[in-house]
Amino acid sequence: MKKKEFYFESRDNHSKVHAVRWLPDDESVKAILVLVHGMAEYIERYEGLANYFADRGFLVTGIDNLGHGKSIREDKNPGYFAPHDPATVVVRDVHRLKKLTQEEYPGIPVAILGHSMGSFIVRNYVIRYGTGIECAVIMGTGEQPGAVLAGGKAVAGLQKLFLGDNHISKLMEGMAFGSYLKRIPGKRTAMDWLSVDEANVDKYIADPLCGFTFPVNGFRTLFELIKRCQKSDNIDKIPKTLPLLVIAGKEDPVGNYGKGPESVSKAYKAAGIKDVELVLYDGMRHEILNEAGKEQVYKDIFDFVNAHTCK
Repeated sequence: MKKKEFYFESRDNHSKVHAVRWLPDDESVKAILVLVHGMAEYIERYEGLANYFADRGFLVTGIDNLGHGKSIREDKNPGYFAPHDPATVVVRDVHRLKKLTQEEYPGIPVAILGHSMGSFIVRNYVIRYGTGIECAVIMGTGEQPGAVLAGGKAVAGLQKLFLGDNHISKLMEGMAFGSYLKRIPGKRTAMDWLSVDEANVDKYIADPLCGFTFPVNGFRTLFELIKRCQKSDNIDKIPKTLPLLVIAGKEDPVGNYGKGPESVSKAYKAAGIKDVELVLYDGMRHEILNEAGKEQVYKDIFDFVNAHTCK
């Protein structure tokens, strides 16, 4: 496997976006997989999955979303995306990466995978750009009632007004994640909801690029992404022939212990999307790529993506 890093201009017209590309050793590419990471982490945490795909002939690529990893601006707190319509900017940045990759590898089929916050980005991506990819994997996703989103956006709007968009919002963090530990017995840390594997949790906590609290701007972006991807009018814009795989851990509180992913898959099927698969993994929490048994998750993702890109 070969690894390359580069930067390109964000669609916010101000920032540089850090990108990574993993290639097979012989650089012969049969398909492309675009990865979109989650909240308060960064793309190189997905190197295990990238290696798995690169060993099987895929080019794998992804960015540090604005406010994350090596795309954090020096003048803003981690988790700050963009001043103007950040929920659109983050989706367009992923699309720009996809287009840059295709310019170098024309005619190669493309799949996309998003985890957690990245799942909401991908759910927006397939609404806007779904005709240009072969399939999508939506991992660790969830749903929120409209009233909850409206309330969160209202609080975030007030905090922006009085404290500023770059204010670190412990209040919003508590509102968004305060309930995630309720069903975990013998909890050790505030991040135990991420994984059953204690070593994985400890590694995440020790990583200075993980686990930071979003500023108001970050929460506003997250709420808007969720709101947009849940709207039935937007779901109707997804190509009916686009294969979608929705996967999550059954013990993941982000997806309300399987109920969220089930609801998402039902909404897609109700919209007339012909190929929607749902897989829920017993005993796994949020980071299914890092749990015991992740080998099966890798295989399931690969089998789905390979089937739809390498026909």
